[in-house]
Amino acid sequence: MPAITLTTLQGLKQKGEKITMLTCYDATFANACNEAGVEVLLVGDSLGMVLQGHDSTLPVSTAEMAYHVACVKRGNSDALILADLPFMAYATTEQAMTNSALLMQAGAHMVKVEGALWLADSIRLLAERGIPVCAHMGLTPQSVNMLGGYKVQGRSENQARQMRADAISLEQAGAAMLLLECVPSELAEEITHAVKIPVIGIGAGHATDGQVLVLHDILGLSITGRVPKFVKNFMTGQPSIQAALSAYVAEVKAATFPGIEHGFSA
Repeated sequence: MPAITLTTLQGLKQKGEKITMLTCYDATFANACNEAGVEVLLVGDSLGMVLQGHDSTLPVSTAEMAYHVACVKRGNSDALILADLPFMAYATTEQAMTNSALLMQAGAHMVKVEGALWLADSIRLLAERGIPVCAHMGLTPQSVNMLGGYKVQGRSENQARQMRADAISLEQAGAAMLLLECVPSELAEEITHAVKIPVIGIGAGHATDGQVLVLHDILGLSITGRVPKFVKNFMTGQPSIQAALSAYVAEVKAATFPGIEHGFSA
């Protein structure tokens, strides 16, 4: 497939075609995801849990993120590479600029930051300087200690109203994409229609412009044995990892995944 760009993703949203995204941390899986037609590879700080064995994403450093971005770049040919800025790597606009530059120089095409309206200044500055930004809203794992655990966000009317307003404000600040995690399906649908940029969901229902899951989760691999409600094991009934990746892409494109059972209500 031709190289995926922001323009490609915007076109998919406008056409109503679902966008496929998976986490990826190395060259081998980058190549496998390319073969399956995955459009966006997320080099997530989830690597702190699934690769390094930590109990959260907080210990991951920018240097570690840059290393894995470079690994993914070497195995990638077509997909857009989205890289997480890790915990406290963008607490100030200066940090956001410096650390985003490191990830872009390592091979990322876009960076992702977790938070809400307080991100607007950093997003604006990064966008002005040619660094596309994905804003991650809802359940933001880097803030798990403030949130009191891994809980669905936006269930109260006040929370929902604020999240809708923040999404629109971050788009206006220059965000090129939104990612909604563990957000009630109805709210995610409202936000998807309220903004012009692509909205990717994980535990946010089927109405977003695309879906993302952790690679290890769709292959049925888990250190803890705890499987989130929004996860589906795509290895079930498949003869190979490559077939499982292709099945994920096919079900997202056909809008058969996620099902109602994978989402949350208000």
